[in-house]
Amino acid sequence: MDSSAISTVAAIVVLSVGLIVLVATRRRGRKDIAESAKFAVITGSVPVSKTADPDAAAMVAASEAIGIAMIDAGYSVETVQLALAEIARTNGLPASDVLVFPNGLMVSAKGGGQRSTGAVSSGNDGLLFSQIDEVQRAVDAARTGIMDPTSTIARIEQIRAMAPTYSWPLRVVGYAFLSSALAVLLGATWIGVALASVLGLVTGAALLVSDRLPRRYTALITVAVAFTVSVAIFALLRAGWGAGILAALIAPLVVLLPGTLLTTATLELATGQMISGAGRLAAGAMQLVLLGAGIVTGAAVVGVPDFDFAENPAALGPFAPWIAVAVFGIGISFHRSAPRRSIGWILLVLYIAYSAQVIGDLAVGGILSAFVGALVITPITALVARQPSGPAALVSFTPAFWLLVPGAIGLVGVADLLGGDAAGANSLLTTLSTMVAISLGVLAGSSFSNRMRRPAL
Repeated sequence: MDSSAISTVAAIVVLSVGLIVLVATRRRGRKDIAESAKFAVITGSVPVSKTADPDAAAMVAASEAIGIAMIDAGYSVETVQLALAEIARTNGLPASDVLVFPNGLMVSAKGGGQRSTGAVSSGNDGLLFSQIDEVQRAVDAARTGIMDPTSTIARIEQIRAMAPTYSWPLRVVGYAFLSSALAVLLGATWIGVALASVLGLVTGAALLVSDRLPRRYTALITVAVAFTVSVAIFALLRAGWGAGILAALIAPLVVLLPGTLLTTATLELATGQMISGAGRLAAGAMQLVLLGAGIVTGAAVVGVPDFDFAENPAALGPFAPWIAVAVFGIGISFHRSAPRRSIGWILLVLYIAYSAQVIGDLAVGGILSAFVGALVITPITALVARQPSGPAALVSFTPAFWLLVPGAIGLVGVADLLGGDAAGANSLLTTLSTMVAISLGVLAGSSFSNRMRRPAL
C-alpha cells in the first residue's frame, strides 16, 4: 500500500472515530451556562432583575465592554452584532441599535423612554485562547440574564487582567513545536524541520516581546522577523542545503500570516458587511506585503540561487503528518495559552479537520479541499463548544483553520511579485480561491452550527 492510500485510510478511520467521540459526548451532556449558579458564584455577578426599569446608560457601557472584547478576540462583526442585540433584549431594551467595525463600535440603547448612545475604538489588544474562552462564557451569561450590565463590565475587566495559562518559556517552546509541526505538514525534510524549530524559538520569543511594545511598532516587527527568517534560510540555500528547508521559511511565520483575517474579510463581504470586509481585506493584504518585503529584502542582502517555492521534497513517511498534527495542537495550545481542559478538544478538532481535508483533496482537489475542511469544522467546533468542558468555538476553530494555511500561498505570491516574478500572480489567485472556498465552507457549515446556538466566528 502506497503512502497516499495509507493516508486516505488513516483519514477515514480518524474522521470516523472523531465523529463517534463527538456523538457519544453529546449524549452525555450539554453546556448550558444557565443550568446552575456556579458561574455567578465564581464571578460574583448579579443577574438581570426582571422587575427593575431598564438602564440604557448601563447597557451601553456593558455593550461597549463586551463588544470590544469580542472584536479583540477575533469574532466577525455579524456575530458581535447578534450577541449585543440579544443582550439588549435581555436587559429590556429591544429597540437598541449596534454598529460594529473591525476597530470600532457604536451602540444606541433605546427603550422605556430612554436613549443612550456611545462609541468606542477597539481591536488594539489581541486576546489569548484562555481569555477568548472566558469572553464567550461572559457573552452567554450576559445574554441569558445571569449577569447584569454592571457585572458584565466587571467580568470583562477581570478577563483582560488574566495571566497567561503557561509561562513565558513554555509559550516560546510551544511556538517552536507548532513551527516544526507545520514544516512537516508543508513537506520539509528532517533538516528543514529542525531548522523550523530553531527559527520558531527565535520568532516566538520576538513575538512575545513585541506584545509589550506599542502597536505602532507592529509593522516594523513584522518586517524584521520576516527578514531574519529569510536571511537564515537563503544563506543556507546558498550553502547547498537544498530545497527541503524551504518550508522553514513559512512555518515560523505562521502566526503572522493573515489567513484568518483575509478569510474573515471574504466572509463578511459575502454576507454584505462591506465596510468591515473591505477594511479587513486591506489590512490582510498589507500584512502580506510587509512579510513579503521582509523576505525580498533578505533575499537581496544574501542572494539566492534559483529554486521553486512549490517544490515538494520526499515526504518523511505516511505517518509523519499525523504525528505533526498532535505536535501542532500542543504547540499552539501552549503558545496561545489555551485552557488546560481544552487541549484534548483542540486535538480532536484538528484531527477531524485534517482528515476532512485529506479526504476532500482526494475527492475534489486542493482548493476545494479547503471548502470541505471548513464545512466540517464549523459545526464540529460548535458541537464541541456545547460540551461541559469544551472551549469556545473560536478557540478550537482557529488552530484548525491554520492547518489550511491559505496565507502561506499568498505570502509566496507577494514575495514573488515584489521580486519581479510575474508568476507570483498565480499564487495570489490560488490564495483568493482558497479564501473564497473556506468562506463558503464556513457559511455552509454555519447552517448546521446555528442550530447549536453558540456562534463560531
